[in-house]
Amino acid sequence: MSRLRVWARDLGMGARFAFGGGREGWIRTVLTGVGVGLGVALLLISTAIPGALTARYERGDARSTMSSGTADAPGPDTLLIARIGQTYHHKDIEGHMMRAEGPDAPLPPGLEKIPGPGEMAVSPALDELLKSSDGALLRERLDARVSGIVGDPGLTGPGELLFYLGSDTLRKDGPEDYRVERITSFGYDAERERLDPVLMLMVVLTFVALLTPVAVFIAAAVRFGGERRDRRLAALRLVGADSRMVRRIAAGEALAGSLVGLVLGAGFFAVGRSLVGSLSLQQRSVFPSDLDPAPWLAALVAVAVPAAAVAVTLVALRGVVIEPLGVVRTTAPARRRIWWRLLLPVISIGLLVPMGGRGSGHGQFNQWQVSAGVVLLLVGITALLPWLLERFVARMTGGPVSWQLAVRRLQVNSGPAARLVNGIAVSVAGAIALQMLFAGVEGDYTRRTGQDPSRAAVSVILHRGSEARMDELAQRISASAGVVRAVPLASVSAAREVPAQEKLVQVTVGTCDALGEVATLDSCTDGDAFVLTGAPSMAPYDGTAKPGDELFVGNVRGFGPEPADGARHVKWTVPANARQVTSREDPAGERRTGLLVTPSAAPKDAATAGMAQIFVQVDESDGNGLERARNAAFKADPFTTASTMRVSTELAGYSSIRIGLFFGATAVLVLIGASLLVSQLEQLRERRRLLSSLVAFGTKRSTLSLSVLWQTAVPIVLGLVLATAAGVGLGTVLMRMAAQPIRIDWPSVLGMTAVGAGVVAAVTLLSLPPLLRLMRPDGLRTE
Repeated sequence: MSRLRVWARDLGMGARFAFGGGREGWIRTVLTGVGVGLGVALLLISTAIPGALTARYERGDARSTMSSGTADAPGPDTLLIARIGQTYHHKDIEGHMMRAEGPDAPLPPGLEKIPGPGEMAVSPALDELLKSSDGALLRERLDARVSGIVGDPGLTGPGELLFYLGSDTLRKDGPEDYRVERITSFGYDAERERLDPVLMLMVVLTFVALLTPVAVFIAAAVRFGGERRDRRLAALRLVGADSRMVRRIAAGEALAGSLVGLVLGAGFFAVGRSLVGSLSLQQRSVFPSDLDPAPWLAALVAVAVPAAAVAVTLVALRGVVIEPLGVVRTTAPARRRIWWRLLLPVISIGLLVPMGGRGSGHGQFNQWQVSAGVVLLLVGITALLPWLLERFVARMTGGPVSWQLAVRRLQVNSGPAARLVNGIAVSVAGAIALQMLFAGVEGDYTRRTGQDPSRAAVSVILHRGSEARMDELAQRISASAGVVRAVPLASVSAAREVPAQEKLVQVTVGTCDALGEVATLDSCTDGDAFVLTGAPSMAPYDGTAKPGDELFVGNVRGFGPEPADGARHVKWTVPANARQVTSREDPAGERRTGLLVTPSAAPKDAATAGMAQIFVQVDESDGNGLERARNAAFKADPFTTASTMRVSTELAGYSSIRIGLFFGATAVLVLIGASLLVSQLEQLRERRRLLSSLVAFGTKRSTLSLSVLWQTAVPIVLGLVLATAAGVGLGTVLMRMAAQPIRIDWPSVLGMTAVGAGVVAAVTLLSLPPLLRLMRPDGLRTE
């Protein structure tokens, strides 16, 4: 018989044992399939993420107007469009106002027609929000009739909040001209900017650190029920099978379980894919249809998982002598050696250390070298933990009965306990290293805005030409419930000559209360004027003036359309009573220069050439005060910009990677919990007869429960200690690679360790009810 036919025969026999070996056989196959399936599902999701992100970018580019065709005059194919994005309860809403100038005006993707005046088209998520009780205040702001729903081609994700508002007053020659575009098409050919080396390093590390535990879980899952399988193989030796044949049979059984895992994994992936449309994290969501793995990656998973299952099984059996009368592993095993287990982290350090100090300005990192180094270190944890656990329990003696039972079980065979912990240890180590790297580079990708949200929650900026209505709008906002006060400030440019190109003087107009937000005033009454000092001069507002100086105030640079009255600027004399005051940062973090004047001393007929800003302070105990202020601003003028004050902002690429890490970490934690639970139940099932025997001889159930708890707690504690040390070491090396000062972020380290311990504690609690059922005396029954 040829070698190929021999392998096929023996693998087929193993598959028959997996599916037709009675209840024990198929239970083990199902457990293996579930464990492998969870890992396969996460692998498929991981391979689909790049494609889903690309689809998001393409949908966003398809509706963008950044490089669209434009026209200078109205035509049959022109569309006026302006962005009027909103914020509601910390959620960003993408919004556009539009007016078709001809019958062939371009349609945004996802729309069947352009909304008419008083109508708007909204995304499904925004439509749902508007119809809900939470959207009551938003309905007051966007009170146009919903005439259509934006289709999927016009959305970046199912959870996106988007609206298109129709208008018959939008024009290109008005004061908002700079915000209105006249386009003939939609679409943007974007050339994505490459991530800098440190951000690319973080992307690579995120994938490696999240996927390595998956591989560890799959390797552990194919060994479920290993002790029962080996006893069955010993029975085959008794009826004449040789050692090679039983190994091929074991490989066939593992192969069958992995194939079941592939089928279940595809099912889990399909279920997860169908649910992903309802998930949104920080307003980022993906369509289920976009979560589509690349065919070659899916084929790679389909081939690699069964191959890995066979390889792991054959490697595991190398240390087991299966004889006709039993399995030699039940005797005291040979002591594990340490030398080769240390080679993995040593090689890892050797790969990573030479790339130290490159940072963002010293070239790209070798992605394959980085990946190999990190994988070797994380895999090294799985090699070191069994040795560490064996050495630790070998010296344990005495203690309560529950402790002695647990220690004795670990002394006899610590392998299954170590495999149970390996996945969580690898996950925690990788997460600690990533958290250290993120904390180390956070300062490079987080910018302090200088804004003070305690002084103003929002800044309302009016467009050019609406400054005259500033006080009216401020009164409407301040009259809104939940608003403490609204501070209006108008700014206009001045110069000694026109047209002016530089040395402009900034003239800020406001009440004494308002001027107190931008300068330190000892006293102030209407009619006063002040000369600001102490602020750094920045072009173009690097000029100043003295009391009695004559200035031209208004549109002194000659930009924009000619006013209807032909007056671009007026002549104004700085009041003689102007005195010097020290500039201070306003709520937006800016320090103004030039002059401060109260309304009665301000230049007349010049406000239309400046800018108006209203700082709004709200009662934090009223959760809707901020939204009422935004409603008042939008009702007064949709082109007002209501910017939320923030202490800091993050670079978009850095923020996206952090969000991706959160998504991935959440999925891996779910996998960890599910896999640990399946593994724990499998081990308890294998010890059912032993537990029942101890109960039959009078052992207390509480004692047995505690012994099972100790058997889990000891490996977990050792695994978390090893994971913390490895994670801190890897994080240190990564920070050196990113050219960052080494700083251990202890809250993150302790937090990730606590999360790992919490997952194990939850799994242990969930396994207690099955444990109590397995300790019944009827567990001694056999057929």
